[in-house]
Amino acid sequence: MRIDVLTLFPKMFEGPMGESIIGKAREKELLSIHVHNFRDYSDNKHQTVDDYPYGGGAGMLLKVQPIYDNLKAIEAQTPDTKKRVILLDPAGKPFNQKMAEEFSKEEQLVFICGHYEGYDERIRTLVTDEVSLGDYVLTGGELGAMVMIDATVRLLPDVLGNQTSAQTDSHSTGLLEHPQYTRPANFKGMEVPFVLTNGNHKLIEEWQLKESLRRTYLRRPDMLEKLTLTKQMTKLLAEVKKEETPKD
Repeated sequence: MRIDVLTLFPKMFEGPMGESIIGKAREKELLSIHVHNFRDYSDNKHQTVDDYPYGGGAGMLLKVQPIYDNLKAIEAQTPDTKKRVILLDPAGKPFNQKMAEEFSKEEQLVFICGHYEGYDERIRTLVTDEVSLGDYVLTGGELGAMVMIDATVRLLPDVLGNQTSAQTDSHSTGLLEHPQYTRPANFKGMEVPFVLTNGNHKLIEEWQLKESLRRTYLRRPDMLEKLTLTKQMTKLLAEVKKEETPKD
């Protein structure tokens, strides 16, 4: 996969994009990341990339010309590659795991990181997606782009040491992930549930499913409303609700 990032602050990507899972993916040549300062594409002698909005209003808007020319330059570098062009914008569609899974199947992603008060509306005609990290406003799109890149890259084939990890993550299955434990089995009186140590894989799988349902029911009940439950899940969820009902 190739990822391009358009930003006014390319140095923000120098550290995070070379560490941990992303760094290893780049070392394996499973991923290439190209960071562009779109100020370099300004046709103004002062390299300005923003201007006052027509009709008045607070703040400055990013101009369409530098971003347009930067995108054209990227297209010239990879003319035969289908691109997903993502505009980081608080008014965009909220980012989630399903979107990360969609992005991970693309050949090339291009992230446009905004700044200042907003965008010239014509920039929106150049993109395929408008995406928000959440219902809050950041000073720029850089941190949001990093989060989306991280969530996407870890889903690429061969990036994680154990591909099953990505498939069973919280949100990937529609449920929050069940509690997990490692050695020692007893730490200062806090013991690992016996079912996880007895070697009965059928009981372990049932316990994991039930505890995923429990955690989701207690923390994110809204997720259960979107989930189609199997007979086993319906039975286990009923047990969870009974167990979690306060006793008189």
